[in-house]
Amino acid sequence: MSRLDEYAAIVGPERIDELVRIGRLLRGRVIQNINSTAVGGGVAEILTRMIPLLRDLGVEARWDVIRGNERFFAITKAMHNGLHGVPVSFSSEDKAYFREVNRGNLDVVSPLGDIVFIHDPQPIGLVERRNGAGGSRWIWRCHIDFTRPQPDIWRFLRRYIKAYDAAVFSAPAFARPLPIRQVLISPSIDPLSDKNRDLTEAEVDGICNRFGLDRKRPIVTQVSRFDFLKDPLGVVKAYKMVKPHIDCQLVLAGGGATDDPEAQKVLDDVRTEAAGDPDIFVLFLPPASDLAINALQRASDVVLQKSLREGFGLTVAEALWKSRPVIAGAVGGIPLQITHKFSGILSHSIEGTAFWIKQLLQEPDYAAALGRNGREHIRRNFLITRHIKEYLLLFLSLDRPDEVVDL
Repeated sequence: MSRLDEYAAIVGPERIDELVRIGRLLRGRVIQNINSTAVGGGVAEILTRMIPLLRDLGVEARWDVIRGNERFFAITKAMHNGLHGVPVSFSSEDKAYFREVNRGNLDVVSPLGDIVFIHDPQPIGLVERRNGAGGSRWIWRCHIDFTRPQPDIWRFLRRYIKAYDAAVFSAPAFARPLPIRQVLISPSIDPLSDKNRDLTEAEVDGICNRFGLDRKRPIVTQVSRFDFLKDPLGVVKAYKMVKPHIDCQLVLAGGGATDDPEAQKVLDDVRTEAAGDPDIFVLFLPPASDLAINALQRASDVVLQKSLREGFGLTVAEALWKSRPVIAGAVGGIPLQITHKFSGILSHSIEGTAFWIKQLLQEPDYAAALGRNGREHIRRNFLITRHIKEYLLLFLSLDRPDEVVDL
C-alpha cells in the first residue's frame, strides 16, 4: 500500500486518486529541491515529509543542501530579518561574500533537475548556473514574510528572482512587482507525522511528567524557534500579566536551525526574563523532538504564536489540528489560518494577548469551540495532500502554461 493511501481516511479517497492521476503526468521527471538546512525550521520539516510522498507518485524528487559557514549564515540571517522589515546593515562586502558562497556551491550542489526548486534567499544565487543546466525550469520558493522588505535587500534579490520561471509565495500580501509568474501556495502540515498524529493520554502524561508540568493547572504554550521575531519575550510579559489572576504555567519550547546564528542569544534573553518563576518552562529541544512537541501542544489549554513577522507559522496549523484554541499575531500567513473569534484569536499586542489568555482560560466552552472550528479549517485547507497537489500542478504548468490539463 502506498503511504499516500494512509491519508484517505482524513481527506477522502477521491483526493488521493486525484494526486495519483496528476502524478502520472510527471512520472520520471526529476524535481530537485535545494535549501540551506536539513534540520530545524518549517522548510526542512516539509521537505522531509513531502519527498517520500512525491516518490510514491512516481516523481523523482530529490533534496540537496548548500554549504555555508558562520559568516555566510550571519549575512543570510540579516537578510532574513531585513526582508521581514527589520532595519539591518547589508554592505557591499556582504553582497560580495553572499555571491562567493553561492558560486562555490555550484560545485557542491549541481543543478541537474528537470525542475530546480530553490527555497528561500540562501541558495537563490544558484540560478547563475541556469544557462548550463539544459532545459531545466527554475522556481524560487519564498517561505518568509515579504510584506515590507528592506528596499536595498529586495533590489539585490530581485536581480536573481527575475532569472527564474516562477516565484512562489505563502500569502497574497507577499507578492512583489516582478516580470515572472507569481504563484500563491501556502505551506502545510502532515497529520500522520509524529508531530501531529494522535497520542494517547498516557503518552501525553509521560512527556509532561518528564518536563515537570502539572496537568491539573492550566498550561499556556508557545512552540517556535528561539527567534526574536517570534517574540518569546513578549509571551513571557503577557503571561506575567495573567499570572496574578489565574494560576497557570507557561511553556516556551523550541530549538534553532543550523542556518540561524541568533538562536542562542534569544534563548539566553528568554531565560533571563523567566528567571525566578518556577512555572515558566523554557525548553530548548533537539531536532528529533516531534513527539514532545505534539504532547506539549495537546496538553495545553491555550497555544500562542505571538509572532511579530511570520511567513506562515506552521505551529498555528499544528495546534489547530489538535483542536487547541490558538492566540496568534495577526501577521504574515497567520490570518489565512485563523478567522478571528471563530477558529482562533488574532492579537496585535502584549496586552491583547494577555486579555485573550484570561478569556479563554475562563471560558473553556468557547475555547473548545474555537479549537473544533480550527481543526476543520486546517483539514480542509492546510494538509500536505493539498500542498502536494498544488506543487504538482505548478510543475505541470511550467511546461504547458496555456494548456488545460485533462486529469
